[in-house]
Amino acid sequence: MKRIRCPKCENYLTFDETKYGEGQSLVFVCEHCGKQFSIRLGKTKTLATRKEEKLDEGAFKEAFGSITVIENVFGFKQVLPLQEGDNVIGRRCIGTEIQVPIETSDMSMDRRHCVINVKRNKQGALIYTLRDAPSLTGTFLNNEILGDKDRIRLEDGAIVTIGATTFILRTAAQ
Repeated sequence: MKRIRCPKCENYLTFDETKYGEGQSLVFVCEHCGKQFSIRLGKTKTLATRKEEKLDEGAFKEAFGSITVIENVFGFKQVLPLQEGDNVIGRRCIGTEIQVPIETSDMSMDRRHCVINVKRNKQGALIYTLRDAPSLTGTFLNNEILGDKDRIRLEDGAIVTIGATTFILRTAAQ
């Protein structure tokens, strides 16, 4: 099974690519927004489902680390890189510009839910700090809710829950 993204609402549609030949044109109607669009099958036009992708948690160890979103009923496992400075984390949505968008149908996660700040201290070591964005459902670190003004330092393997989705912080190799 292959999946494609609707150009209007960005929801995924899946189809069985084995029934069609390379170079063939297909027309789809999005079940969410009703948009009609077409694609031409080729080697680069279809995406493997995220569950079939080989996600490497160690790929971002040399940069600034990553978060690993745990697979649950709302979505699939995702490994998302962090950058230096503020990393706004939230639900991926059209028109919302954030640094770490999580693809999910978890409506209890805000589009701008929490922030992980990555910076270097005077010795050059990376420091990770978590704060709530603020969000409607709160941000939890190891099942403890963060207050509105809390700034909590994170270590490698920290477990953070936003809405009904949990992710694990993987710090960069130092």
